[in-house]
Amino acid sequence: MKKFNIRKVLDGLTAVSSATPTQPLGVRENDLIHETLQSEHFQLCKTVRHGFPFQPSAMALDPVQKLLAIGTQSGALRIFGRPGVECHCQHESGAAVIQLQFLINEGALVSALADDSVHLWNLRQKRPAVLHSLKFNRERITFCHLPFQSKWLYVGTERGNIHIVNVETFTLSGYTIMWNKAIELSSKAHPGPVVHISDNPMDEGKLIIGFESGIVVLWDLKCKKADYRYTYDEAIHSVSWHHEGKQFICSHSDGSLTIWNIKNPTRPQQTITPHGKQPKDGKKPEPCKPILKVEYKTTRLGEPFIILSGGLSYDTVGRRACLTVMHGKSTAVLEMDYPIVDFLTLCETPYANDFQEPYAVVVLLEKDLVVIDLAQNGYPIFENPYPLTLHESPVTCCEYCADCPVDLIPALYSVGLRQKRQGYSKKEWPISGGNWGQGTQSYPEIVITGHADGSLKFWDASAIMLQVLYKLKTAKVFERSRSKDDKPSTEIVDEDPFAIQQLAWCPESRVLCVAGVSAHILIYRFSRQEVITEVIQVCVCVCVCVCVCVCVCVAGVSAHILIYRFSRQEVITEVIQVCVCVCVCVCVCVCVCVCVCVCMCVCGRRLGPYPHLSLQQTRGHHGSHTGVCVCVRVCVFVCVCVCVCVCMSVCVAGVSAHILIYRFSRQEVITEVIQLLEVRMQCELNDLDSPEVGGDQTQVTHTSSSSPSPQATAPQTRPSTSSNNSDHTRDNVPCLKVRSSSLKQSPGYQVELVVQLVWVSGEPPQQISSLAINSAYGLVVFGNSTGVGVVDYLQKTVLLNLSTTELYTTNDPYQRQPRSPRKSRQPSGGLCDINEGTATSDDRCKSPTSVLSSNHQQFYNGAGKVLLSVCPTRANVPLDHRDNSFSRSRSSSVTSIDREGREGITALCFCETMARRAEGGGPQSAMWVGTSLGTVLTITLSLPPAGEQRLLQPIIASPSGALVRMKGGILRMAFLDAAGVFQCPPYEQWYEPNAAEEERTRRRRGGGLVSPCGGGGGGGGGGGSGGEVERDSQFAVLCSEKQAKVLSLPSQTCVSKHNITETSFLLRADVVVLNSGACVTCFCANGHIMTLSLPYLRPLLDVNYLPLTDMRIARTFCFSNLGQALYLSSPTEIQRLTYSQEVCENLQEMLGELFTPVETPEAPNRGFFKGLFGGGAQSLDREELFGETGAGKAPRSMAQHIPGPGGIEGMKGAASGIVGDLARTRMALDERGQKLSEVEEKTAAMMASADSFSKHAHEMMLKCKDKKWYQF
Repeated sequence: MKKFNIRKVLDGLTAVSSATPTQPLGVRENDLIHETLQSEHFQLCKTVRHGFPFQPSAMALDPVQKLLAIGTQSGALRIFGRPGVECHCQHESGAAVIQLQFLINEGALVSALADDSVHLWNLRQKRPAVLHSLKFNRERITFCHLPFQSKWLYVGTERGNIHIVNVETFTLSGYTIMWNKAIELSSKAHPGPVVHISDNPMDEGKLIIGFESGIVVLWDLKCKKADYRYTYDEAIHSVSWHHEGKQFICSHSDGSLTIWNIKNPTRPQQTITPHGKQPKDGKKPEPCKPILKVEYKTTRLGEPFIILSGGLSYDTVGRRACLTVMHGKSTAVLEMDYPIVDFLTLCETPYANDFQEPYAVVVLLEKDLVVIDLAQNGYPIFENPYPLTLHESPVTCCEYCADCPVDLIPALYSVGLRQKRQGYSKKEWPISGGNWGQGTQSYPEIVITGHADGSLKFWDASAIMLQVLYKLKTAKVFERSRSKDDKPSTEIVDEDPFAIQQLAWCPESRVLCVAGVSAHILIYRFSRQEVITEVIQVCVCVCVCVCVCVCVCVAGVSAHILIYRFSRQEVITEVIQVCVCVCVCVCVCVCVCVCVCVCMCVCGRRLGPYPHLSLQQTRGHHGSHTGVCVCVRVCVFVCVCVCVCVCMSVCVAGVSAHILIYRFSRQEVITEVIQLLEVRMQCELNDLDSPEVGGDQTQVTHTSSSSPSPQATAPQTRPSTSSNNSDHTRDNVPCLKVRSSSLKQSPGYQVELVVQLVWVSGEPPQQISSLAINSAYGLVVFGNSTGVGVVDYLQKTVLLNLSTTELYTTNDPYQRQPRSPRKSRQPSGGLCDINEGTATSDDRCKSPTSVLSSNHQQFYNGAGKVLLSVCPTRANVPLDHRDNSFSRSRSSSVTSIDREGREGITALCFCETMARRAEGGGPQSAMWVGTSLGTVLTITLSLPPAGEQRLLQPIIASPSGALVRMKGGILRMAFLDAAGVFQCPPYEQWYEPNAAEEERTRRRRGGGLVSPCGGGGGGGGGGGSGGEVERDSQFAVLCSEKQAKVLSLPSQTCVSKHNITETSFLLRADVVVLNSGACVTCFCANGHIMTLSLPYLRPLLDVNYLPLTDMRIARTFCFSNLGQALYLSSPTEIQRLTYSQEVCENLQEMLGELFTPVETPEAPNRGFFKGLFGGGAQSLDREELFGETGAGKAPRSMAQHIPGPGGIEGMKGAASGIVGDLARTRMALDERGQKLSEVEEKTAAMMASADSFSKHAHEMMLKCKDKKWYQF
């Protein structure tokens, strides 16, 4: 036998990888597949950030460049230009941004942070970088002011002093304004921190300084003394100048405005309380809330504008924040949805000494950005073109699809146009600076975000931009409670019962399946037509016989009946077989059928329902026993939630154990009844408390002899702690109530099917942990910590409903023991609100599947099979990082038997596979199931012929047992053909579901089904070893939280295996296509992003990118094809990144330019008389006054200068800027040479003309030389 050459297989293995080397096993040397992806194809970098800046704290505007900058409390900067031009920067310290100042039309920005540092940003490159930093050591910064066209920055401090910084060199000037010199000598109190600095619009040598205590000082910079001091009893928040420089206005903490004349410091010229009640007796108005900011803007033809924030009366309790616009005698109060952080007025001129002519107001709110049009009546707002509504409701999940069908974005955009609001300003968006990037991507991208209010938003993410396309509201399918008192008791979450938890989307067929936190699933189809649909409720009922007296008769699924008689004594008996006549009564539930669960009682003690029966056996059975058995019929649902959508459909599962299915249509419809399918996984409790008979408490016993059937014995059971009468009124009731009225569905995604889980024995349903949909099969599969359910959404039936142990068939490797349940109200699925910060350290370190598989209560039937489980809150789950077996335990107190008993579903995948050679030659439709204990199970599917037979004949699903076991929970399963080409699951081409029957049938027959195994597949990586092998073999790629494996099918031999991590676990794994090859991408909890080649799992990339600091990142991180990925970096922002070298190289061209050459507007004309009599603006030579020669040097201990890092991107931007400058200089030199040659020619002509003129003049002089004056 030829020796195996491992060097060829390990070629390209990076030496820096700390993981276990890849081991290609079971592959002959001649059958090695050439992998096209190499390590040089990968590079990780951030691309762009979308959304609203989280926790904004400051704002600045460049009126010439038309740029807007926003700073946040986390030290982030967001710079916005025209739609599609935006940039994100981050201060290294992470301190809050307290103020921003643009160097107007200079391409620079100054930021002041809460850590008393000032930074200068260069905006002349595509990725701005810090050029200089200055860290103050002795004083805290409170306010900064940079005059227009000046390089000297005024910095006010908490001590009341003012320092001056040269922004070119970022050095301190020796000129300092001390607080004790600014105030009067007779004043003994400290004036407080500096809250305002600004220079007089008409005299640059006069500086106004506002102190917090209410003192305003007009400082003469040349004379270095205070000209006037203005004192008021209330604290000052802001100051604003009149453009003539003769008046200024102050806002105070009592809600008043004072207007001062600079020549009269004794008392204010006018005092206004905009929202205060004016007493009739002439007394002072009642105090109001502080006016945080005021701006005084003048117009040439009308009254001035006074714009302020705050100042409302204290009796307006619960009133929202307002912006007040006072124009002449009119006062408009504009209510905002969120508190106001800051506002700026947009004016026609950047010069403060001219009429401002305001035309808009930019209002920065805590969670929104609003621009108000001041030129139109009613002050309408501008339509915001930025993707700032991402957090309109908190984002709970994300889905990223790169290289989607080209016709999908136009289809979504066309139906989304009808959802746009009206009443916006007709003017264009005023912030229009910057230019778009030159490079563009050739493939479309779509991002789907699920939200806490049950809505879904579709975004066009092509070419590093983000634009909303379409919004889908899933909550309208259900009835909402008008108040908290009307809220039904069946809801399992206190807030946001419609929140989206899982998404399964097929872009080709436009089918959408959504799972919510209320254990509900919705299936949607995409339609261009408006339809009116009906809702049909399908009930799955199980009948249980209960003996009154002291006997119990139970009917089992194996067509057997067990009769138990109560006794106070313990006996040993043999099993006696008794023939019982059973009468079967079929109960059919049609339309809106309500099933009520009746409590089964034995002598006043409640029993749990009998174990689960299959769908064919849930028609209602009446058992009888001779003379002593009274039968009570009980309706029981199968406790599973499913949502299915085909062809542009959406399926949503919610926290209330419900599932909604939507169908997309472009037409508006009104639906009367929504098709509702209720499913229940039945359970039985053990350790039943004995009934009380005659005052003595005894224990129910039964014969425990051996029986051939596991269900032939009824173990002792004990009711749940929540199994009281009030709880049992909720049995067999779903968490959400579907609308009973007609539902009009507009074109777009239209609901097709709603599936909900129901309450069982007073216990809420379990949330859905995994979801998958396949339009070719017409199936939706979902799983939770209990088991798996399969729904045929074409026939509206439950196809399969099995616990995890039933999927093993007879080969269950774990011995699971039943235990008593404990009631626990379910959490809201780990949804995080915008105001985060309550997550514990344990929550941040847990694996998603560990939450599913650790310390949750479960219910078991008599055979020890898991049927239903309820998870407690995550804070109650202990954490343990030890991992010594295939199943990872997070609790040191949990035994191995208990750990193995809690096995949930973590991954689902539809496929056409050749799992076993004996099953036939070609591929077979199947479904693979991954569990939290690392087991991969298979379910084979037998599909009827397409067409009408598909709607009439049932699908046969047969569990095939376990295939392989791995370390950690299964995260991803995918398939490759024999040549290593990625095989996507089969899908059906989209067709209009509301079209005529003939057209719909023709479309479905014409070309709908696409199977990956039919052709060779595109976009693969290399060729195989032989034609026979290519047709009869394939690879299965399996990835768990710890390792990755590649199996060869149908031989089931391990081709390669890679231990990804030993000390941590994976949060997300996916198989993506990149550069005509496939690879495995992983995001680890320790912050590493890794890629592995296929099929031999060679490490290609391993970068320590982002440690897991919040479960929000783990919940929203997702990979996509062509090297794209994204995650929710904050509750309001999405961060996109790429791991493709090609995208990184082209990123510089794709990014937009912030700075564009724009001429500065001309200064206002002083006029003849103003220039003659000195009435115009007075200039100041600040260089002579503040320079080193005039003011000296500042103490070195006052502040420390820190050179900016610049960075690679800054060097690239600088290099590109230098190249452009050189090109422009060369052109200027050429133009100068041409002009010089023209000047030389003109000079020669002028010299010749001068010589000719000189000759003529000399001749004239000689001619007139001897003549007298009277001779002329």
